[in-house]
Amino acid sequence: MASEPVARAVAEEVARWGGMRQTGVSLRYMTEFGARPTQRNLLLSAQFLHKELPIRIARRALDLDSLPFGLSHKPAVLKVRDWYLDSFRDIRYFPEVRNQEDELAFTQMIKMIRVRHTNVVPTMALGVQQLKKDLGGTKASGVDEIHQFLDRFYMSRIGIRMLIGQHVALHDPDPEPGVIGLINTRLSPMQVARLASDDARAICMREYGSAPDVNIYGDPDFTFPYVISHLHLMMFELVKNSLRAVQERFMDSDKHAPPVRIIVADGAEDVTIKISDEGGGIPRSGLPRIFTYLYSTAEHPPDLDGHNEGVTMAGYGYGLPICRLYARYFGGDLQIISMEGYGTDAYLHLSRLGDSEEPLP
Repeated sequence: MASEPVARAVAEEVARWGGMRQTGVSLRYMTEFGARPTQRNLLLSAQFLHKELPIRIARRALDLDSLPFGLSHKPAVLKVRDWYLDSFRDIRYFPEVRNQEDELAFTQMIKMIRVRHTNVVPTMALGVQQLKKDLGGTKASGVDEIHQFLDRFYMSRIGIRMLIGQHVALHDPDPEPGVIGLINTRLSPMQVARLASDDARAICMREYGSAPDVNIYGDPDFTFPYVISHLHLMMFELVKNSLRAVQERFMDSDKHAPPVRIIVADGAEDVTIKISDEGGGIPRSGLPRIFTYLYSTAEHPPDLDGHNEGVTMAGYGYGLPICRLYARYFGGDLQIISMEGYGTDAYLHLSRLGDSEEPLP
């Protein structure tokens, strides 16, 4: 246990850094800078992160201490706050990055921070579900404040993980052609759709003993610049939702479960991916709530064991809102159109990343 003076000193330091202004980095700069991962560039990147990460992490730690409805005091949220405080301390107490040896040690340290924060999303979701039980549902006044906080919090998390992941990935001594850190300048959405569908079907098979087929349509030779881990996460979540809807609708039916269909379209402005199912759709009254963190179509959320981010079929209510944030992080969007009694179409709009000079969140 930290002594009271030490704890107070850390709190003062967090407040000071949390009040500083963060610096946005554009994807174009990230791509051009990362195309030449020289020792000098890696040193400059580490020096930037040494100053930038404490600001972003401190802001989130402060936010976690001031949530409404007592959410800040839920055990799961306190755990997340402690992860942020630990990471803040790790970076602030790391000496100035002056040479290659320092840079390599710093890189190892922020890799560990990235691992430490792996389960932030499901752990926060557990705290929110605990709050939902206390409130007796999702209609209490003021819950909009929680949704807005979580949108900001998770968007910031995406930014922190992007900065750390890009720096760490630039150390790969033998990157694939066209890959610059986390950014694949020649990413095949058809290939990602297939891999994400295979992963989602494996989870569905584990949960239900069978899984609907997934049919994918589009140009197999089409590529565009994007972050493969982001696209895989979004595709996996959306396909998983569709598989679950179809599986549960046709589980006790004599009819063969219809396939989930994925269509990849190469537009002039956006790349659009449509995930279409015949899982019965969502009632119109439920549509406004599907992007809120206090809503889930699952009756009983599964227990969280701390090691299963993204591997349950449903239950915590963070899948769709998180997907939309990942899409919006690079200027895209996610839309859900439902036909109750038939099925649901999810439209994933992805901006082309090549020339964007807008600072990322």
